[in-house]
Amino acid sequence: MEKYGSSESRSGVKAFEIGHHSITLEFSDGDVYRYTYQSAGKEVVEYMIKLAQEGKGLNTYVSRRVRAAYAEKLK
Repeated sequence: MEKYGSSESRSGVKAFEIGHHSITLEFSDGDVYRYTYQSAGKEVVEYMIKLAQEGKGLNTYVSRRVRAAYAEKLK
């Protein structure tokens, strides 16, 4: 997984991994969730990938828009 944001970041997202039609997020509490085109929609996942690469806004977007639209909880 790739570290999310800057070292000063206080985001709830700790790390991310971009997959084929998916993004996996590790949150600061240790939980890991995979979001897929099928579970959350292509546009949502692509926007999450954009935010992850930019290193800002991802936790807010997930908590406000995506919530429980994950495909699976991995940890």
